[in-house]
Amino acid sequence: MSAVDSSVVPQRFRFDRKLWARFVEVAQPYFYPPEANSSRQFFFLIATQLVFVVAFTFFFVVALALIGFQFNPKFFAGLTKQIIYLQFLSGLGKNSTEIFQSLLRYPASYVFLALLLLSSGVFYAYRRKLKGREKQWLILGLLLFLAFIVSSLNVLISYVFRFIDNALNAKDPNVFWEFLTVYGIVLVVAIPILIGYRYTRRKLALFWREWLTNTFLNGYFKDRTYYELDSNAANTDIDNPDQRITEDIRSFTVTILDLILEILNSVLDLIAFTGILLSISRELTLGLVGYVSIGTVLAIVIGTKLIALNFNQLRLEGDFRYGMVHVRDNAESIAFYRGEGLERGQVEGRLGRAIRNFDFLIIWLAFLDIFQYAYNYFARLVPYLIVAPLYFVGKVDFGTIGQGIFAFQMVLGALSLIPSRIQDISSFAASIERLGMLFERFRHPAAGGSTDGGIQNHLSTHFKINDLTLRTPNAEQTLFQNLFFELEPPHSLLVVGTSGCGKSSLLRAIAGLWRNGSGTVEGPDYHEVLFLPQTPYMLLGTLREQLIYPNLRENITDTEIQEALRIVNLEDLSDRMGGLDAEKDWAAVLSQGEQQRLAFARILLNQPKYVILDEATSALDVPNERRLYQLLQSLNITYISVGHRPSLVDYHQKVLELGVEDSWQLQSAETYRFAT
Repeated sequence: MSAVDSSVVPQRFRFDRKLWARFVEVAQPYFYPPEANSSRQFFFLIATQLVFVVAFTFFFVVALALIGFQFNPKFFAGLTKQIIYLQFLSGLGKNSTEIFQSLLRYPASYVFLALLLLSSGVFYAYRRKLKGREKQWLILGLLLFLAFIVSSLNVLISYVFRFIDNALNAKDPNVFWEFLTVYGIVLVVAIPILIGYRYTRRKLALFWREWLTNTFLNGYFKDRTYYELDSNAANTDIDNPDQRITEDIRSFTVTILDLILEILNSVLDLIAFTGILLSISRELTLGLVGYVSIGTVLAIVIGTKLIALNFNQLRLEGDFRYGMVHVRDNAESIAFYRGEGLERGQVEGRLGRAIRNFDFLIIWLAFLDIFQYAYNYFARLVPYLIVAPLYFVGKVDFGTIGQGIFAFQMVLGALSLIPSRIQDISSFAASIERLGMLFERFRHPAAGGSTDGGIQNHLSTHFKINDLTLRTPNAEQTLFQNLFFELEPPHSLLVVGTSGCGKSSLLRAIAGLWRNGSGTVEGPDYHEVLFLPQTPYMLLGTLREQLIYPNLRENITDTEIQEALRIVNLEDLSDRMGGLDAEKDWAAVLSQGEQQRLAFARILLNQPKYVILDEATSALDVPNERRLYQLLQSLNITYISVGHRPSLVDYHQKVLELGVEDSWQLQSAETYRFAT
């Protein structure tokens, strides 16, 4: 986590090409491999799947109608005559046999069959490109099919209630009970379909989140990008990467499916119910289009401002959370310093910035609420104002009023996707921007702030530093220049100097963490090197996992672990902590001296060829320090140490002293003397 200056955050967003490009960049790889011009092929496959689902749904609906004719020919014959989208079936025959025979001569049947076969052929042709991605395409196809079925059920329900209303108006109990029974049957069928539709959508979002999170984690941990983002001041454009990977990805995968399927449902409802509206009143249809157009323009104006506010709110909430985590992780140090007053002031400052931004956000949300309430309430009057006069003059029957209102609301909902979901869309756009920035950072790693190509790292059989000049990541300070030394096995090197001269920074350069500067660092493969910092890293896990970290060897036995603990003078640690499988907050329950001895036990268990120690014995007394360094010497390990104690010279062959004003000197340990 890291805080970031708001000046580096884009303050204004538009629904522009850059945002669209980032959306495709993040969304496409789950369904189609990213490559040159692949986005066109991706959307071509989406369109092809839509064609396949449309053709398949046609035959599915026809099959259901044929089954209906088989059980109740009279009822379904009357129903298909009334429903505009099934009238072609009633014209093909009076029973299922006649209809099936006529379908073989019906031109549209061959068109849909050709579309079904053609779309299937396209996916067969792309089978190699889609290898490993079959599951997501099948689930997406199922979702699209269920969306068509849900839209069809809505159309059917509108006609069923039209017949029920007409039966009530005509006082016809037979028709009333007949269609009320139909409605009951539709409910029994529709409820499992709706539940399955929502479950499938959530399941696809879950699969997508898992895949996308793992993809981002690969980039986050590749080439120590997590270190660059958290510790490198030259990369302040990416704030709170943990929040982006956890919360933004979850929001992205859920919201994108919701929006895409809502768009599809809107299109289907628009197609299905516009025909019904046109059959009732052309004026009603035209009035609806004009009403929605005005509402959409106003919603986009408000939504543009909301995108920037939502982006900043996500950032500021992350900064506030980071401040609280920072206090928790450093509670003991803060308590020793009695620094709770200052820490509270800093946390309250982060909270205040989040509150101020949210205050602006709720003001604009209030404007949005005013618009949406007015938009929705006035919309309820429109169908009555237009359809009621038609009923009074006898142009439509009573059931048409209810169906017209239902169809009007469905078409209104379809056309009002932007006005009704502008807050979700603006939050979604902010998430796209944040994920796109992080994904772009993974694909194009920063050069660490270097302006001259950076420090070059190469594999070698031993450590060799050649003409090394090292600068801080933000290039504000040059620590040393033209450093040269070579360390062949089994020799060892002690790095000394005044505080702030760059001793630990040199180790970071050797480890490949800092690359801002020039020169060459040659060293062994990182699998052969173990790094021991002054405060050892205590992972979340068991005592056994602590000791074998970072698992450079396999099949380490409990006997080896117990022997390693004995050698580093921690023989009772396992019993005291409840065994090797005990899980505790190790950074809290172990003293720093115990942690440093545990880190030396890792050397025994992992058996690296090279060790880098950054004041790794600073919390130990001199006898324990002597014992551990003599252990290193006995293991024939090449090591580099940073330290301040004069006693450390006895365990090294060379001493590198870093001085002020970029100076340095290298001499043998036998001739070196600590300054008094």
